[in-house]
Amino acid sequence: MPQLPSESPSLTSSQVLRRLPQAVTAVTWSLVLRWMVWVSRRWLAGWWHMVALGVRLLGLSLRPGSYRGAPGQAVLAELYLATWPGLPGFTVLAGLVSVVLIRVVLVTALSYGLSQLALEMVVRVLVLELIPLAAALYVALRYSVPAGAQLYKWRTRGVFEQLLAEGRDPLTYLIWPQALGAMFAVVTLTLINGLLVLVVTYLMGHGLTLAAFDGYTRTVGRVFDPDFALIFSLKTLAFAATVGLVSTSTALRDLPQGLGRVSVELQSLLRAAAVILLVELLSLLGNYF
Repeated sequence: MPQLPSESPSLTSSQVLRRLPQAVTAVTWSLVLRWMVWVSRRWLAGWWHMVALGVRLLGLSLRPGSYRGAPGQAVLAELYLATWPGLPGFTVLAGLVSVVLIRVVLVTALSYGLSQLALEMVVRVLVLELIPLAAALYVALRYSVPAGAQLYKWRTRGVFEQLLAEGRDPLTYLIWPQALGAMFAVVTLTLINGLLVLVVTYLMGHGLTLAAFDGYTRTVGRVFDPDFALIFSLKTLAFAATVGLVSTSTALRDLPQGLGRVSVELQSLLRAAAVILLVELLSLLGNYF
């Protein structure tokens, strides 16, 4: 008569306790890996969504018919709202900070006998680096992030469906004007305050005289050589595109349950700040390495 297979011996309590940490570690790593895969997919999907949105908005911007009628009026309104209300405050703040920094640099350079390099250093640091960075962050905090949160509110409350029912595309009437307004604000604040810093630097370095104007223009010309001017232009445009696209693309994505307007604002701000700092780092590498 064949013998039945013997049953496997059961685990003792001591063996279970010894294997328990291994099991807990395996489960923990499995959960961590699943979470990392989920975060990576959402991260890649978010950036891909922003690139796709940017391509669509670029197509609208290059089409002359997009600026006619109600969409053109919406664009003009957003250009005004994004730029003019914040222009005086940012200009005053940039002027005050520039006066302090220019004074510090001039006094320090004079004490070390480097007065000839002081003005060039001021132009490089303030005009090329700090003013574009400050303008991008200022527009993002004052206009782009709140506008993106409002866009998310409209989308979740059926405003987009209402516009589509009326025969109006939300991309043309709401999204595109807001993104274009933010981009225009960044470029405008950068150019206006860059010129302001150049004037303030000249006045603090030479006073109310035109005798040193030719030498000062040559100094500015040395700073804005073709390579630096190209990198400065590309950096400003990259800042403008980042501020204009990050908030709108975040507002058009579905968030996990329990997250709302505050999360949209926080995500927009963090993503915009990360891209702005990355662009600034790349520009520094291009200028000085």
